[in-house]
Amino acid sequence: MNPTRVPLEVTTRAPTGRTAAYLLGDDDALLVDPAAEREDLDAALADRSVAHVAVTHHHPDHVAAVASYARAHDATVWARYGRGDAFEAATGITPDRTFVDGTTIPTGDGPVHVVDLPGHAPEHVGFRFPEDDATAYLVGDLAVAAGSVVVGSPEGDMRAYVASLRRLWARDPETLYPSHGPVIDDTRETCARLIAHRRDREERVLAAVRDGARTPSEVTDAAYEKDLSGVRDLAEATVVAHLEKLSVEGQLVWDGTEVTP
Repeated sequence: MNPTRVPLEVTTRAPTGRTAAYLLGDDDALLVDPAAEREDLDAALADRSVAHVAVTHHHPDHVAAVASYARAHDATVWARYGRGDAFEAATGITPDRTFVDGTTIPTGDGPVHVVDLPGHAPEHVGFRFPEDDATAYLVGDLAVAAGSVVVGSPEGDMRAYVASLRRLWARDPETLYPSHGPVIDDTRETCARLIAHRRDREERVLAAVRDGARTPSEVTDAAYEKDLSGVRDLAEATVVAHLEKLSVEGQLVWDGTEVTP
């Protein structure tokens, strides 16, 4: 199964300014993350039969055209089990079916398997499929080829995010297809790099707290060395996600407003 990747211009905080929609299968295909109605996606769908529509997660830059493409192709709409109401609120359409980790979605070119990959968002999933006698994963916002992924509180869960990266590293896939940026071939190296990045940021957060930082703003000032113009809110949300993780692990005390060693 060779996926068709269609990067779509959308309103997003991602540096690329695009979210990739994917078509898995040529007949009775699964359409993942139709982020916007665009002519290039229409062209990719023109000679396909689309049987299923799903998303990796509910963020606005992934879901805006779910309803329109599902209705146009009379496709079955899938959502994460237990997240149906949130899915409908995000997409404007009621899901027909729900999936859990391991659910198989049939396409004309073979099965696609749902994989739980939470952290960036609580409902975040990926999709595993065969490609050229190997295994590939569509991973949404779990991984990027360069830079890092925002895991921001309150939706982001840093413990879950790192666990998802470790799970994917252990599975050792051949290829990762992300929502933003290029396709990833050095899969284990990318997972390891993103885990190391989170570990480094965590150490900086701990050092900031030990040195007297008490609020998310103060911790952010100490934990980031780069210019945060335009992304300050994302950085602070990520710092809070780190504080929540470290608090659960007993490495500091976080009361939702202030942190102490």
